[in-house]
Amino acid sequence: MKVTALWVYPIKGLRAIPLTSATLTPQGIAHDRTFVLCHRKADGSLDKLQLAGHPECALFGQEIVDGTIHVRYHAPETPIVPRSPLHDETLAIPLTPDTAGLDREDVNVHMSMVRAYKMGSKYDEWFTACFGFDTVLLYIGDQKRPILGTFSPKAAQPQKGWLSSVASYVTGSNREEDWLTFADCAPYLIATEASLRNVKTRLESGEVDMVKFRPNIVVDGETQWDEDYWSELSLNGGAGFTLSKLCGRCTSVNVDYDTGRPAAGESGTVLKKLTADRRVDEGHKYSPVFGRYAFLTDGVNLSSIALGDEVNVTKRSEQRPVWDWPMKDPAAARFYEQRV
Repeated sequence: MKVTALWVYPIKGLRAIPLTSATLTPQGIAHDRTFVLCHRKADGSLDKLQLAGHPECALFGQEIVDGTIHVRYHAPETPIVPRSPLHDETLAIPLTPDTAGLDREDVNVHMSMVRAYKMGSKYDEWFTACFGFDTVLLYIGDQKRPILGTFSPKAAQPQKGWLSSVASYVTGSNREEDWLTFADCAPYLIATEASLRNVKTRLESGEVDMVKFRPNIVVDGETQWDEDYWSELSLNGGAGFTLSKLCGRCTSVNVDYDTGRPAAGESGTVLKKLTADRRVDEGHKYSPVFGRYAFLTDGVNLSSIALGDEVNVTKRSEQRPVWDWPMKDPAAARFYEQRV
């Protein structure tokens, strides 16, 4: 198989940046999802912004220019928020900000907690003008989010219930626990063109763009849904990726990136079309599956990947993995703790 697409998302939830090559780290493609946007609610609490709940995130393009993230707001033909002069400005954000002196605040992403750095009023005001509500930009910096359930390859085999799984977490005598930036549940999301072709056959138009599924790495693949059973992948004949759980899908795949709203007509039915036969994860049984969460193979710290690179399946599983991340249980919320 060959790598056919690479994408990075420095600010979680906004449009992808296509790449021709990338640096791979244990926490994902370099700079992936190191920022997150949150809605400051009336009670003062923060609520992360993602496409499923805020399809207007699709209106923000981002690119990396000389160590800076340039963010542009693409105002839709039918406005979502009142016109502001800030809509015409390009917001420049340091790719690796100096965190000295920045205030910090707790952020909850799927019960995985982190005390992130607040970038400040200049950035908050620009995003607030574009979203139409009080918005806060946060940077993860030197902080870490824990991985829950048995999503990490270092985790013990699943026990009965997620609490037993967390309690039996095993990292070895001198190994650091795996951790995340603001990516949902794993550092990488891998998808295949072969499975996308299956999705396209479900729509009369045959038009579904891979960007809707927001992967980091796309390979051409050979057989549709074969990735459900992958356990390990090699990259250019060397160490590559350890596959974790299946990726359960939500309404983000129905978003119209031009309008910042749920898509009208057939384009707004992608999730429903998948629901017919892709609810194949016993642990996440109401969500159809597309793509695989992945980690760099243990021991690989930095590597590179480029379009056209060779990817091979080196290990398979006879059964699909089972989702066990406690995403909706407030009792599961915790901060990162190093285990040795």
